[in-house]
Amino acid sequence: MPRQNVNHTMRSVSSGIKIVLAILALFVMMAEGQPGRKPGNPLDHLPRNIEVLTHFGERADISPDNQRVAFMTKSFGDAMLIDLKTRVITCLTCNVPAAAFLRVMHLVTGDYILIGPDHLEDIHTSRTRDNELWFLSKERGAKPIKLGQKMSEGAAISKKSLKIAFSQLREQAPDLAPGASRLMVADLDLSGGAPQLINKKTVYESKDRGCVLEAQDFYDDDRKMVFTCYEEQAAAEGASVMGIDLQTGEVTNFSKAPGTYNEPEGIFPDGRYTTVEADRQCEWLGGNRGHGNIDIWKLKLDGTGKDFTRLTHFNDYDGGKASNPVISTDGRFMAFQAAKADDPAGVGYGILIYRFK
Repeated sequence: MPRQNVNHTMRSVSSGIKIVLAILALFVMMAEGQPGRKPGNPLDHLPRNIEVLTHFGERADISPDNQRVAFMTKSFGDAMLIDLKTRVITCLTCNVPAAAFLRVMHLVTGDYILIGPDHLEDIHTSRTRDNELWFLSKERGAKPIKLGQKMSEGAAISKKSLKIAFSQLREQAPDLAPGASRLMVADLDLSGGAPQLINKKTVYESKDRGCVLEAQDFYDDDRKMVFTCYEEQAAAEGASVMGIDLQTGEVTNFSKAPGTYNEPEGIFPDGRYTTVEADRQCEWLGGNRGHGNIDIWKLKLDGTGKDFTRLTHFNDYDGGKASNPVISTDGRFMAFQAAKADDPAGVGYGILIYRFK
């Protein structure tokens, strides 16, 4: 047989094999129930261990005694509190005209930390340059008090002490170089007079936007902290689960999955696992990777990046995602929010409770 006919035959056989393999792969995906995202509302298909707590709100935070959940009505809105037994909802900041807060978090004392601007100027400016920390007493009728500290995005609040960690970018700290960011740790002093942050210390710095920092959660009796490294890339939006030993300064990449999105949100009380907003399901569901197509996963903090377990399946549905998880101090349940894949990060449409088996 002439060589050109042989080459043509081999190419035909090779193409045939590729087609057969592609068809087999499609059948496997269909058999596994993963042919891509499906229509419908994930709230209509909840497993028995997940229940809807509220039909509005975002960015939940569980009280240290696990009896209440604080949350925001919306971005640049009011802070609310729901009692898990009575389901009574009260407003924590409705005595503040035109409240424009972004986050509410419990302190170990039962008081609160609020995060947000003094007023809403425009979304970008108010989320960056004007974002700051506030103290709110648990006493009825109390009004927020500024702590005089500009910061970026969210904060890490200790469940055992008055320790706080936060990050700064150039927008909040002009002494930083363009693109740089830093993690800072401080103590909240409530011993007398106005509350204030003391013992401020920079614990880690990034020199460029290849790793933009955000504090997330303390663990190991406040000796360690999980934080996010947002990785600006040309091809995709990436993020890594990072940890820092606050005594030695040693930093560990726990997710070890470059080019994918992995944002830690919520720490288990034993410090062995964290919940993660991750886009790993895009490997079989498709779609753009990043903070849009995410679900909640559980990651073991053993440094291998291999022990990932999926907890929610909201992203199995067109336009759905689950985000912003927090873990109770007894490790028995998680609060998180229903969200839409095409909305900005943090926007939510109701708080849910996930009970661990």
